[in-house]
Amino acid sequence: MPISNTPPNTPLSSTPLSNTPRTTTVDDAPDISRILALAFDDDPMMRWFFPEDASRQASLGRYFTTIFTRQYVHHGVCERTGAAAAFWVAPEAQDKAVPDAETIQELQNILGDRAGLFRDAVETAARHTPQEPHWSLSLIGADPAAQGQGHGARLLRSGLAKADAAGQPVYLESSKASNLPVYEHFGFTVREELQLPGDGGPKLWGMWRDPRS
Repeated sequence: MPISNTPPNTPLSSTPLSNTPRTTTVDDAPDISRILALAFDDDPMMRWFFPEDASRQASLGRYFTTIFTRQYVHHGVCERTGAAAAFWVAPEAQDKAVPDAETIQELQNILGDRAGLFRDAVETAARHTPQEPHWSLSLIGADPAAQGQGHGARLLRSGLAKADAAGQPVYLESSKASNLPVYEHFGFTVREELQLPGDGGPKLWGMWRDPRS
């Protein structure tokens, strides 16, 4: 299920980390899981999946490590900067970039008694995924401590340039309403608003961007 968080114009300290995008490898997993766990700590969907404040960071770290090392690093276009990461999936890889049975079991172990909510959310989102060929921005997030240094924006532009070069539209699902204007700035429009099932289920906004020459 594509999710995106942390506005792309998303303070480190006196020595800013490089915001130049580069392709990730599996060796980046510790850094990426730490960055994304921080980025998604206040995300409504992740707080719904992981409601315990005391254990959320550790659970998010395991979650992002699992989907990165078992799924996206193999079948996606994964890029990072010093303080942000983005996972994209090209049209021809959409069928491959889904969790296999072993990955699903690992995610269920991480989610515990919230696994059923997660499954229902994934199935709901999948029913609303556009059927026409497109790139997916599956996930983007930046360490809040690096806000304002352009990490997310650089990653967004890098991925969008690849989709534009291929003449393909891009789809994402945002789980945070405050990010909608940011994505709109990059050419996305809200295509659909989804209410996820379950008690207190959050909303998702499906957003679409046509290719640019």
